[in-house]
Amino acid sequence: MHTRGSISSFSLDATRAQTRRVAVVGATGYAGSELCALLLAHPRVEIAAIYGSARRGDEPAQRLADLFPRLEGRTELCVRPLDAAELLQSDVDTVFLATPHETSHELVPQLITSGKLVVDLSAAFRLSNTAVFERAYGFKHEHAELLRTAVYALPELAADAIPLTNLLAIPGCYPTSVILPTRPLVDAGLIDLDRGAIVDSTSGVSGAGRKAEIKALFCEVSMQAYGVWKHRHRPEMTEHARIATVFTPHLGCFDRGILSTIHLFLNEGVTEADVRACLTSTYADAPFVRVLRAGQWPSIASVERTNYCDIGISAEGRHLIIESALDNLLKGAAGQALQAFNIHCGFAQITGLLAPSTTKEVACIAHSPS
Repeated sequence: MHTRGSISSFSLDATRAQTRRVAVVGATGYAGSELCALLLAHPRVEIAAIYGSARRGDEPAQRLADLFPRLEGRTELCVRPLDAAELLQSDVDTVFLATPHETSHELVPQLITSGKLVVDLSAAFRLSNTAVFERAYGFKHEHAELLRTAVYALPELAADAIPLTNLLAIPGCYPTSVILPTRPLVDAGLIDLDRGAIVDSTSGVSGAGRKAEIKALFCEVSMQAYGVWKHRHRPEMTEHARIATVFTPHLGCFDRGILSTIHLFLNEGVTEADVRACLTSTYADAPFVRVLRAGQWPSIASVERTNYCDIGISAEGRHLIIESALDNLLKGAAGQALQAFNIHCGFAQITGLLAPSTTKEVACIAHSPS
């Protein structure tokens, strides 16, 4: 479990395990639309309002299903320009923010004061150090007190802390692919921290968001590195994986998914079997983390449009290579947000994410001994 400083004493005992009324802000982006699709299928959720990220103006409301035809027949909800005053005065108990970092930074304190649970998919409250945040994101952080009370809501590693706060900071997509396989090994003392971690990740184009950019056009996309040495997710990995990280992201010629290659060095006497035992034990009861058998390697095809993170490992001497794969829009964003929300509300983690009948079968396959 990882928390930052003291945790808010916020409690929803009276409403835990009841139907929740929610609002989604940022519904027109890729992560926001995925979130809406998941919430529409959730048996204990009522979506009361959905907004875009832009402020209220003269733009007309638009049917969500017109923007995303796959939702036709599932909802008549309309996306409206953001009206902060209306949102604050609404009777929703939970607000999901799939918004730019600056927007979340502005809205979250007001939403917390109004007594709402905030599930924030932006990076505005993921880092504990304001100076580190400001270097990475380029604007001044004015709410250090909330950095101390927010929970970095990686469900598999913060399940005990998630119900105790009213601000869930949902981890980034790249960091999730790195922290899930790395943190348990660091915490168990298996990794040589002096050698650090080297991470190379490739993401689908949806990771750049839905805004129109030449580099994201079909005819322009090419496999290439970007953000070398300076990607915003690097300090998040270093803080929450608890190991200094060199991170190089790459743009892939596909729409969604992340594949990460992580290089670590084992402490003297540690074996691949020790690593496998640590990860298998850590995630034995985790419905969405699958530790693959020896010789098996994750693929984006196996996790695309799911909330799974698949992990494969191999060691040669002290050099450990980990491969992880996940869907950047689900386990890296909307699915993870819903998983954390489920934990907070006292719902089963798989609610709205996985049919109960498939859980045990998948877990048995994933965690069978090699």
